[in-house]
Amino acid sequence: MSSRAVLLLFCAIISSIVVQVSLLPVFIHPSFKPDLLLVIMVFMALRGSSEVGAPLAWMLGMLNDVCSGLFLGLNATTFLISFLIIKSASDRLYAESAFLFVLTVIGVTFVNFALSLILITMFTASPGIVYSMLSGLFPLLLVNAFVASIVTVFPGFDEQVPST
Repeated sequence: MSSRAVLLLFCAIISSIVVQVSLLPVFIHPSFKPDLLLVIMVFMALRGSSEVGAPLAWMLGMLNDVCSGLFLGLNATTFLISFLIIKSASDRLYAESAFLFVLTVIGVTFVNFALSLILITMFTASPGIVYSMLSGLFPLLLVNAFVASIVTVFPGFDEQVPST
């Protein structure tokens, strides 16, 4: 990646953490809070290389874990699994498509939810966790799809990310 792309990615990650952790919880109900780091991870999975993207997916998941207060490593594991699934299929797809990006964000949101639910039910004994997680799934899918559709409007979305 070029130094300009690294700087833009770093600024996007820092600004999304600030918005997701400090601004959105004040103004938005928790079930309607988008997962901005997941959207960045999907963008990197569709456009970036595996050498840079896999560690970045793990780090974005760890940042999400640290900022959300959930089990450390839960989102990191689900982000990395989702990244590897997307990366295995992205070589066969037209990755610059805005429609594909929105659909992929919806799919990864659902996969992230399913993997988190499986891992939480395996390693904890919380009786009401399934209901509380299921109640927030549909709003999260809609909000993440909305954020992904906004990202596709930004200038430069159609440009290919340089791999070197």
